[in-house]
Amino acid sequence: MGPVSGVLTQSLGLVLGFGLAILLGGVLVYDLTQQRHSVLRNFPIIGHFRYGLEQLGEYFRQYFFAGDREELPFNRATRSWVYREAKNEGGAIGFGSTNDRREPGTVLFINHPFPVLEEDRLPTPPLAIGEGACDQPFLARSVVNVSAMSFGAISQPAVQALSRGAGMAGCWMDTGEGGLSPYHLEGNCDLIMQIGTARYGVRDPDGAFSNDKAREIARSVRAFEIKLSQGAKPGKGGVLPGTKVTAEIARIRGIPEGRDSISPNRHPDIANVDQLLDRICSLRDLTGRPVGVKTALGDDRFMIDLCEALARRGAQDAPDFLTIDGGEGGTGAAPQTLMDHMALPIAEALPIAVDALRSAGLKDRVRVIASGKLVTPAKVAWALCTGADFVHSARGFMFALGCIQAMRCHTNTCPTGVATHNRRLQRGLVVEDKAERVANYVRSLNREIDMIAHSCGCRHARELGREHVRIVETPNRSVPLNILHPDR
Repeated sequence: MGPVSGVLTQSLGLVLGFGLAILLGGVLVYDLTQQRHSVLRNFPIIGHFRYGLEQLGEYFRQYFFAGDREELPFNRATRSWVYREAKNEGGAIGFGSTNDRREPGTVLFINHPFPVLEEDRLPTPPLAIGEGACDQPFLARSVVNVSAMSFGAISQPAVQALSRGAGMAGCWMDTGEGGLSPYHLEGNCDLIMQIGTARYGVRDPDGAFSNDKAREIARSVRAFEIKLSQGAKPGKGGVLPGTKVTAEIARIRGIPEGRDSISPNRHPDIANVDQLLDRICSLRDLTGRPVGVKTALGDDRFMIDLCEALARRGAQDAPDFLTIDGGEGGTGAAPQTLMDHMALPIAEALPIAVDALRSAGLKDRVRVIASGKLVTPAKVAWALCTGADFVHSARGFMFALGCIQAMRCHTNTCPTGVATHNRRLQRGLVVEDKAERVANYVRSLNREIDMIAHSCGCRHARELGREHVRIVETPNRSVPLNILHPDR
């Protein structure tokens, strides 16, 4: 290095050092004079490390510190299983399970001493929804289906991949309350159109229900679902931050661009069970399609009121299906207070709903769809044993799309492109590849649910009952589900 180069290097070092000193001096003055953060006033400059580590902590825990079965809302073992199945890599493991079978709430299936032979197995049959109650009933082929995720809450390529994957696998896709977009139609899959409290997609310019739009949408969907509430935030409507309300989303929903999309906390014209049944009947007559209801349960009151009303009015007025959403459900944005403490978990809510319908003689009339962290074959099989006819999953399919549980759904900064409208971030979600993963996930779930059924001595999954599963109550002591919740 020559003399000139040495002088330049030394000068550059002095300039950088001087600049760094000015920067740190500015931060020092700011920290000492600001009044919002006590830590920074008492420990200027170094106090910033505390806030940085706090922000990064949830991500470091996920990869370095938390055990395979420790994380919430979904642990690493569960996420890894979905990833492997979505990539068609198989769900086999070696040496032993990390699942603690002594943990209260653990599901244990009762293996039959003489399981069903290959040649005696039967395909799990489809079930009709709305048969005998509407002009165009819906034959549902898959036990597992895509739960409600609105275009807006999730991105365009995510909707496209889900639609195409659902079409390949033969399951249905719920639109969510954000309306029907062109991207839902791409995969030619069976669609259930959800009508939320804001009536997005079926509202007129004044926000009132539009019969004409409902009839038009009925040409493209298999059924309608009236959303009363969802498990993650019962008593509060949908929330889509204005940063995610693009011009296209605003047009589909019929709302202003760039402004927060906040739905009412209930349907203004549905204040009791009879008004709900009136709306179901009118929508079914208007469209000819099956009509169901989605709700979370806080106790058995809603089911009692529903069954008593149907005893007066007749089974013909019943919803064609009920989607029971557990309080552990997820969403793109909701107050933590509601997420943490509102509504019953699916393990308690599902038996309440099924038992009420059975007692009223309505179980064959009303199909039951269970929802709430049911992303693995064991959880789905438990739901079938309890009495569900179908299962909805949202976050399971988000994992199939590549979600890494960054928990940024409400910020428009989802790093995998699933829940953001940032085009640069969406680039990471390749529709063709992720559609295959969605289809693989559905096929794998249905296949392994059947595997559980065969091990229990059933020819197919719809033969599973409460006598086939036990629930751990205390360490090393489990109780049959039909003892905890006797069949009615």
